[in-house]
Amino acid sequence: MLFAVSMIFVDQTIVSIAAPNIVDDVGLSSSGMQQVVNSYLLALAAFFALGGRLADIFGHRRMVVVGTVVFAGASLLCSAAPVGDFAQSWLVLSRALQGIGAALLFPAAVAIVIGAFPVNERGRALAVFYVVAGSLTVISPLVGGVLTTWTWRAVFWVNLPIALVSLLLIARARIPNPRRAERLDVPGAALVASGLGLSVLGLQQAPSWGWGAFATWACIIGGLALIVLFCRHELRTVDPLIKLRVFRDRAFTADVLVLFCAMLAFVPVMFFASVYAQISLSASTYQAGLYLLYFFAGFALAAQAGGRILDKRGARPAMLIGSALGCLGFALWAWKLTVLSAHDQWPYVCLAGAGIGFLLSPASTDAVNRAIDSSYGEVTGLTQTVRNYASALGMTVFGTALIHGTTSRVTSTLTATGMPEGEARSAARAVTEAITGHPDDRQPTGDGPVASLIRSSGRAIRADYAAGNQWVFYGMAIALGTAFLCALLHPGTRVTDGAARTGTAGHRNTPH
Repeated sequence: MLFAVSMIFVDQTIVSIAAPNIVDDVGLSSSGMQQVVNSYLLALAAFFALGGRLADIFGHRRMVVVGTVVFAGASLLCSAAPVGDFAQSWLVLSRALQGIGAALLFPAAVAIVIGAFPVNERGRALAVFYVVAGSLTVISPLVGGVLTTWTWRAVFWVNLPIALVSLLLIARARIPNPRRAERLDVPGAALVASGLGLSVLGLQQAPSWGWGAFATWACIIGGLALIVLFCRHELRTVDPLIKLRVFRDRAFTADVLVLFCAMLAFVPVMFFASVYAQISLSASTYQAGLYLLYFFAGFALAAQAGGRILDKRGARPAMLIGSALGCLGFALWAWKLTVLSAHDQWPYVCLAGAGIGFLLSPASTDAVNRAIDSSYGEVTGLTQTVRNYASALGMTVFGTALIHGTTSRVTSTLTATGMPEGEARSAARAVTEAITGHPDDRQPTGDGPVASLIRSSGRAIRADYAAGNQWVFYGMAIALGTAFLCALLHPGTRVTDGAARTGTAGHRNTPH
């Protein structure tokens, strides 16, 4: 299971490192690259609930195999993306297929691991699971930096040998494949996928469509309406996709809220930090990988401590410590972004990573421990749906903030050099759209006055981009601060092993 899931962890970071190279090679805009990233996150969010349910109905081992094959096949398609007008559509569809594969694979894999350990050992077990699988996430920025010097397509090829080894290990392992004789809630799956898809599409396209556009709010409000219909449908159907009565457990609700707030920052920080390093710090892709390594060093060390706290004292203390450290770390990191020195930032980068590490495994494990009728696949699918929807939402909201902040500052910089305000605003928008494909060693081309002026203002523009990112990282600090408030809602109860086996975790909790 570690090997199978490692593909997902690797993919989250390694593609972010390769983003500027992909933009430059196939001709995407920065907003186009964000659509490629968001399509993966959106597919994860939309299909995780279905993936968890399919795992319960058809067997966890079978869905791990199916998910691994789909993910590897989609990776091959991503690597074969053409250059030109069709590139964005190709990558968006291929990345969405990758997301579906991950949605089938991950809930089943976590359910297998959870089922192998008693409740009082799951905190440490899941911490090891996330840290060992995440160790490849730590290495992947470095590997990605090396691979992209050859070709960005290699960052997708790396998934193929991992998938092959995973399938060989699964074939040798004696993994049970229990199934539940229940029907699949197809209408519920269609409603939740459509609702999540429409709402995120509206948020994602808001910068280009405009926040006042009818299409923007039609997608957002229409998506939310479908999600409400999904909840009503689930409460009335005999075999729902998600048993919503699990939210009657206050501890479970607190766990999910903490995960939602934390994931607003966790996946987006990989994308925004890596691009910031390449643009504002003039780092190579390899150096950008080292920059992210500070974050994951703090994450890996804190995850083990968070797992031990969960097993001994419950999830509440770990979530409170993690969210407080994360809020402080992201705020200090944002404060230092305009210094343009990784040496001055690394302690705060580590602190932000430690905050996420402290809370991620305890919140996830405690939520799954409270599964109704021991349906670990179903509840894992629910929590992963929330996590990945939050990731897509974070990418969209923070991306909008970055475009607005950077465009405003670049406009001021160009105006100060004597460029007319209207022309400066237009040029600033173009720079903001293209900047992720033009770090320090890729100056804008052309002999016109605008291109020449932008080249001469390169250092100031890099500083403007760093200032624009402050909006993003302060937003992440606010998300972790909100997670702290949500953690206070947790009653501090712990799940007993007997409660987990009988599926009454919400009623047989014992205080720590």
